[in-house]
Amino acid sequence: MNDVDDLTSEADWYGPDAATFGDRVAAARDAAGMSQAVLARRLGIRLATLRGWENDTSEPRANRLSMLAGLLNVSMMWLINGDGEGLDGSEDAGVLSGDAADLLAEMRGLRVELTQSAKKVARLEKRLRSMLTETPNV
Repeated sequence: MNDVDDLTSEADWYGPDAATFGDRVAAARDAAGMSQAVLARRLGIRLATLRGWENDTSEPRANRLSMLAGLLNVSMMWLINGDGEGLDGSEDAGVLSGDAADLLAEMRGLRVELTQSAKKVARLEKRLRSMLTETPNV
């Protein structure tokens, strides 16, 4: 391989035929301007878990995949196989101004956070109910 081939292969590392799930997650995260730590926190996962996804050593469950797509403003199908709305723009991108697109992305992020909070409240309610129905030791 010569120097030109090396440069070409480096430039095409993210081509549609070469990109992996982890490559797409990392690229979408970068495009959203988020660090790994910020995205992991917003998803409610450990940083090591997100790194595993980006390194293609593990994959998220369906509920986390949905949250991930929402936070990164891409479709789940694009994350999985590169088809659908991804980084090259969505249907909204041509219609919305930059500020409106930012607002929409922030709203999607809030929706994900609200969903996480609702699940946490449900778990806490369940724990409280079980505590209230326990028979005290006499």
